Amino acid sequence: MLILASASQSRKKLLENSQIEFIQIPSNFDETLVKDLDISNLALELSFQKANSLVLNIKEIALPDKFSFGSLEILGCDSIFEFKGRAFGKPLNKEEACRRWSKMSGEFGILHTGHTLLISTFDSTSKLVKVKKKLKKTVSSKVYFSKLQDEEIKNYVDSLEPLYCAGGFALEGKGGKYIEKIDGCFSNVMGLSLPWLRKSLIKEGIFT
Repeated sequence: MLILASASQSRKKLLENSQIEFIQIPSNFDETLVKDLDISNLALELSFQKANSLVLNIKEIALPDKFSFGSLEILGCDSIFEFKGRAFGKPLNKEEACRRWSKMSGEFGILHTGHTLLISTFDSTSKLVKVKKKLKKTVSSKVYFSKLQDEEIKNYVDSLEPLYCAGGFALEGKGGKYIEKIDGCFSNVMGLSLPWLRKSLIKEGIFT
């Protein structure tokens, strides 16, 4: 059974649309505890900590009845947008989102998504998880933005969508029309590289 250790609706929809069976259990890991100047490494470490948090707290989690002895895969992901060497998480407010988009307009940035897949076994009696292998990788995609008018930026920010997205945009949402092209994995920009996940599961003999 695959557990998505994330509250992200974008990642949830990606898995659902791909018909990959999973359950979603958000991680309660405090992201402020991790500091790393390298953006790619930071995304990877956060993905690991999110997945590992479920392992450490599994006894406190109300699991579905269908959970029993057997294999368990825990997927942690974290996305960070890099623009001219700076890490852009979710904008704090509308003013910050407008300033960002004024800079990003007509430019490009890199969306880094750290992925951690913990290949494990689960004992339903003791509620213990034993991690057998850790698969970790940061997948990076280059995102090119259209040149926007000030009014377009204002209207987009007023929709509030940018305030809930890494980098201040959502490819699968209203922000999709402002993206000219993507170099690299498409689904990665939405928070999860499906090709990476598929290859990882097949490599471990777990077919989807």
